[in-house]
Amino acid sequence: MAVTGFAGFGFVVAHLAGNLQFFLGPEALNGYGAKLRENPALLLAARSVLLAAVVLHIVTAFQLWRVNRRARPRGYARWKPQGSTYAARTMVLSGPALFFFLLYHLAHLTWGQAHPDFRHDAAGLPDVYHNVVAGFSEPLAVAAYIAAMVFLGLHLMHGIWSAFQSLGWNHPRYMPLIRGAAMAAAAAIVLGNISIPLSVLLGVVR
Repeated sequence: MAVTGFAGFGFVVAHLAGNLQFFLGPEALNGYGAKLRENPALLLAARSVLLAAVVLHIVTAFQLWRVNRRARPRGYARWKPQGSTYAARTMVLSGPALFFFLLYHLAHLTWGQAHPDFRHDAAGLPDVYHNVVAGFSEPLAVAAYIAAMVFLGLHLMHGIWSAFQSLGWNHPRYMPLIRGAAMAAAAAIVLGNISIPLSVLLGVVR
């Protein structure tokens, strides 16, 4: 699960780095989108690897949940969280929420089915900049993205920290540093992703 989690984390970072070119203007963002489509075979391979990582991550999470359920088939008479963080306790919610958000995100900004005004340029490629601005001009869409990014932050914060534990990096001297780094990384990714829809909704970028 740690390996697939790190693969997903790598994609999230790379995806954010590309999306932040939105702030450089239409030419930069549309050029980035065009470059991604210059090599269809490479793009297909990357998407296939990501899909495999997501599926394996979900399967592994489900197996882990089943093991935990078998270990305690009956619930606590009175449940009290001891030593677990809020991020850890919401993993069972944030995971499925992110999966369904991913489907919405694809339909919204990649396929265009859930977009109010999805356009293509003269070359037949998606007009990425226009589609982002038009898509985030709707408050409900922005609210959905912000909610999803909060779930993503919680999922990453616990996932990064627990992944290092799974790999055996569990020394008391280093774990506070790793947990702090996980929180910082999750916060940076959430703020970076949220900055795009908010900048459109607030009229900072048009």
